[in-house]
Amino acid sequence: MHQSDGSSGQIPGATPAIPGMFPTMFPLATGQPFGALPVMPVQAMTQQATRHARRVYVGGLPPTANEQSVATFFSQVMAAIGGNTAGPGDAVVNVYINHEKKFAFVEMRSVEEASNAMALDGIIFEGAPVKVRRPSDYNPSLAATLGPSQPNPNLNLAAVGLTPGSAGGLEGPDRIFVGGLPYYFTEAQVRELLESFGPLRGFDLVKDRETGNSKGYAFCVYQDLSVTDIACAALNGIKMGDKTLTVRRANQGANQPKPEQESVLLHAQQQIALQKLMLQPGAVSTKVLCLTQVVTPEELINDEDYEDIMEDMRGEGGKFGTLVNVVIPRPRPNEAAPGVGKVFLEYADIDSATKARAGLNGRKFGGNQVMAVFYPENKFAQGEYDA
Repeated sequence: MHQSDGSSGQIPGATPAIPGMFPTMFPLATGQPFGALPVMPVQAMTQQATRHARRVYVGGLPPTANEQSVATFFSQVMAAIGGNTAGPGDAVVNVYINHEKKFAFVEMRSVEEASNAMALDGIIFEGAPVKVRRPSDYNPSLAATLGPSQPNPNLNLAAVGLTPGSAGGLEGPDRIFVGGLPYYFTEAQVRELLESFGPLRGFDLVKDRETGNSKGYAFCVYQDLSVTDIACAALNGIKMGDKTLTVRRANQGANQPKPEQESVLLHAQQQIALQKLMLQPGAVSTKVLCLTQVVTPEELINDEDYEDIMEDMRGEGGKFGTLVNVVIPRPRPNEAAPGVGKVFLEYADIDSATKARAGLNGRKFGGNQVMAVFYPENKFAQGEYDA
């Protein structure tokens, strides 16, 4: 039986409620003088030793914030995301606010709960996003011996309006800021560009909270930290549409010195990134899909063969959405015909075209691996099939 108030004394040697727990070790009862003394110092020492790993720095507080409102807010959101691991009750045990500098130290009950709180970076408190970080006295190697140092990956961050997985891996000196992204770039396209240098540990495309649209910048951290400088140097300054990318370590100023990397390696990496995304005509989503390596000019000469291919393409393309038009340019005798060897599928909406691209790109048709890219709608409408 668990006593929280210590009113009824336990008898030494009585059967403990939990196997392996000895009631004489940390007695809750006041009737046992030999046990009452060591409890406080041990507890106090433990609290002192773990404080650096239980405290959370919260920056950018509004002027209206006070100790009570901060404590209540963080206890509530911790409960909402399922971040409380030390039993029922409030996760926050103490709050210190520096009003002049608009930050607070929020002390949690346990090391694990403080780590879970790291996932709350960017949460909206009284109408403004706040920074949630480790305090400057945080000792990572010591903290690692006290409990988990990363947030639990199964936290329900959506319950408090945060994107799961975005902030968790986005800490430390190797966090990269990616600015100047065209607004129409999707999360998947930005990820694809960044992952041409290696797998990511954390990624967050920052979006407008009202509209959900991209704000044109993102943060990421690579799994292999040695990639950080290479990716920054290779991507920084690249022109994308009418914008120029700014890519640097997030905690460094804009005047980042170029690392002493082999320029040949950088050039090669830059080429990979460019080929993957910028030079690919299909980077911007449209309603028109262009397939290559599906047909050969020879297959298009005979009228019956041509009709069969046309029918096949209507059937295949129609699986992904409403097809408005199918165009397969044919060879003309004695003159160059633009677009021969390509198949154009025009859909009623971008969503269908995007599904078709995902479903058809890389598929095998007659032994050939198909390439599917988006095609500019204006060129398609004007009959320009050779872009």
